Amino acid sequence: MKTAVFRDFHAPLAIEDRPQPRPADDEVVIEVCRCGICGSDLHMTREPAFGTRPGAVLGHEFAGRVIELGHAVRGLKVGDRVAVAPVRGCGRCPSCLAGEPAWCRHMILQGGGYAELAVTKDRQCLPLPRTTAIEDRALVEPLAVALHGVRLASLSPGARVLVMGAGPIGLGVTFWARRLGAIAVAVTDLTLAQADRAVEMGATAFLQAGEDAVQSVAHALGGSPDVIFECVGRPGILSRAIEHVRPRGLIVMLGLCTSPDSFVPFQAVSKEVRILTSAFFSMDDYRAALEALDGGHCAAKAMVTGTVRLSQMPEAFEALRQRTSQCKVMVRPD
Repeated sequence: MKTAVFRDFHAPLAIEDRPQPRPADDEVVIEVCRCGICGSDLHMTREPAFGTRPGAVLGHEFAGRVIELGHAVRGLKVGDRVAVAPVRGCGRCPSCLAGEPAWCRHMILQGGGYAELAVTKDRQCLPLPRTTAIEDRALVEPLAVALHGVRLASLSPGARVLVMGAGPIGLGVTFWARRLGAIAVAVTDLTLAQADRAVEMGATAFLQAGEDAVQSVAHALGGSPDVIFECVGRPGILSRAIEHVRPRGLIVMLGLCTSPDSFVPFQAVSKEVRILTSAFFSMDDYRAALEALDGGHCAAKAMVTGTVRLSQMPEAFEALRQRTSQCKVMVRPD
């Protein structure tokens, strides 16, 4: 089978032929139909902090068709269309049994989606409704990540929300925030490339980040934000969020920043700002995201802006490191 393989930091992925995987007793082999290119994968191929090793096959936003079952697999059959929840735990500890494998001591973030075939545990596979189109299946994971952050915020009805960053996670947060109580959602980004898409997904305003952003955001929302979702992951963004948020407001951090950062504690303390971090998702979040895509009329489908073949994927992957009008690019088999 063909795979896109990580060889070394700062080097492009390489297309290689590898043996087809065989399932263990509790595993299934998936024919990958779609895999989303995630911003975290871009980080993982540049930053040693993530622990990516040469020879790894990345790609964790994938869905496809079951083509082979391990001997102990129950509840799935060959031909089933499934979305794969990539957060894998041991399956036996209290966290796993509670549907929160992200907090299992043995948790791993499974890759493998940048290939024609992938092997995964049966418990990670959620059957897809027939009404969920193949093009939408791989959106479940980023939508679940966004939903997890919004649920942690416990939005009050009528909340004013600011989303910093208009990438797939920021747009996903916009989608859920409007559906879970926010009366107004402003999205900021360095460019206006995603403005129309953000509005389609629920934003009431889209603003280009600038020196007068605090005043512009407050004007667009009718007051300072009650809740801010930081979806950028770069040094300095948290400090800006503290400037924006209302006294006793909440900041939820979803962005992946691996560099040292700083802020003036007095600015946060004087407002009694609460800061939360959000990582991964629960299985309940994952199911809710899957249900939202059922029926084919979900606004979140607007995130998909392109599809490339696996053989084209390394070039497309590198192109996403630059600012572009693309949002979520999908990979499909050749």
